[in-house]
Amino acid sequence: MRRITKLFILVVFGLLTVLGTNTARASEDQVGWYKDVVDYNFVKDYATVPMRDDVVIIDSRPTRKYEQGYISPALNIPDRLFDKMVTQLPTDKSQMLIFYCGGVKCPLSHKSAFKAENLGYTNVKVYAAGYPDWIKNGGIGSVGAGYLKKLIDNAKAVVVDSRPARKYGQGHVPGAISIPDRQFDKMTGQLAAAKGKALIFYCGGYKCPLSSKSAIKAKALGFGNVRTYQAGYPDWVKVYGKPDKSSMKNTGAKVAMGKLVINTGDEPDTITFQSFDNIVKNFPGGVHLIDVRDASEFATGSFSTAIHMTVDQVEEKVAELPTDKPIIFVCSTGARSGEAYDIVRMAREDMKIYFLDATVTHAKDGTYKLEPAG
Repeated sequence: MRRITKLFILVVFGLLTVLGTNTARASEDQVGWYKDVVDYNFVKDYATVPMRDDVVIIDSRPTRKYEQGYISPALNIPDRLFDKMVTQLPTDKSQMLIFYCGGVKCPLSHKSAFKAENLGYTNVKVYAAGYPDWIKNGGIGSVGAGYLKKLIDNAKAVVVDSRPARKYGQGHVPGAISIPDRQFDKMTGQLAAAKGKALIFYCGGYKCPLSSKSAIKAKALGFGNVRTYQAGYPDWVKVYGKPDKSSMKNTGAKVAMGKLVINTGDEPDTITFQSFDNIVKNFPGGVHLIDVRDASEFATGSFSTAIHMTVDQVEEKVAELPTDKPIIFVCSTGARSGEAYDIVRMAREDMKIYFLDATVTHAKDGTYKLEPAG
């Protein structure tokens, strides 16, 4: 009996020792932690493409780590360079900031969070489990241009352009194959070469959701090392350049519709910025403006006279589209608007249709900004 009692005491003592050690380790991990820690489920609601305007996500790791994989659409502000890069933070100090780094043993995000709080930011969070936890939970990481180029140069990646073929034809990342997101299910055979390699999708930048959609589909098919290059082709052009080309020059034909004049660009049936601005400001009722972004994007802001139809809805209702006025398709990067144009042009040669090939930013006050699309 004494032997059993002694054995029981030893077992209990051993368990308490283990639990005590684990508790001590947990406490050690949390020394220096910021007060407001969030988890994967919290972060995934804010790590969206297109980017939300009520949050800024910051990767506090060195740039080398960020380039190899980050939570899109995070900014990279390495903690060591925080004071030099603080101007990248929003001027509105009530806006939410979410910092993360390399996991629970990484103190960088906590250090940066304290620095932000000291600057007067009032809504600061830390995703303490960080990038490793993001990937572990099924999140898709994004890579930087430099790291992508290394993968391409060393033949360690299959790179997929998720934009419509029209955009791919205008310029693309060297070596990339064209699999438009809308045609993904029909073209998956082209992904066979990705076995044993990284599979990286890109499109038109942080306003373009096509690459994220394709990446999710690829993961569902069982591909393991799936990433996005979310900064996309505009970033590639910024870093490595492209052939001199502008589809937005006002050198095209003038199409007169009564008092309304539509100036087309270098590419057939694109509309120039100047002409589009003139229509929106002076002839808003002279055209049918169709915004083909997703409903969630449209809800964040659009042109005052725009109606909403996704590209799929345009295809389904192509026979019902009105012919009493010209139609101009718009989106956020020129990719989906061009796709909608192509669908209608093939089905309805009788229609007067155009598309805006531009990066469009809508402000809360109803104003907008047009920039050349990537």
